[in-house]
Amino acid sequence: MRLPVSLWLPLALAVAAVASVAAGQSPLQRRVVRDVLEYFHGRSNVHFLFKERDVDGVIEREDASGTFVQLRLGLAQTACRKRAPQRHCRVLEGRRKPTCLACYKFDTSDVPKVLDKYHNCGPSHHLAAKEIRQRDEAECRAVEEAGKGGDTLYLPGMFAFSRGLPA
Repeated sequence: MRLPVSLWLPLALAVAAVASVAAGQSPLQRRVVRDVLEYFHGRSNVHFLFKERDVDGVIEREDASGTFVQLRLGLAQTACRKRAPQRHCRVLEGRRKPTCLACYKFDTSDVPKVLDKYHNCGPSHHLAAKEIRQRDEAECRAVEEAGKGGDTLYLPGMFAFSRGLPA
């Protein structure tokens, strides 16, 4: 029996998120991991399921505009096809092990909404290239600045301009 991706992918991601709880991650970090896995599996060139291998380089900073989370997620290819998932998918040794850099900015509400995000997934050596690393750093800085002053929502009446009558 074949299940559509929309039915089994959230279940697979939930299992991955439960596994990451043991790693002592914050709820926002687990949410970022789940979103990155969903993004990665949604790409057209990915045909196999990938599991979380490791999470490192975690940065979580709070400020008045919200919470910024940055992490590197190591993935490992499994034997299961993306379109035909199974309960137990074993990790294939010596296969692709991409790394994803994720930067997310959440607002300060009770149920945090994503203000801005950036992710870049590729082979580990690809993300280590100087040009790509510099672009990633610039993109993450821009994500971290989301919600601060310059891009606030404009509401009518915030600014009032009046013109004096000619004398």
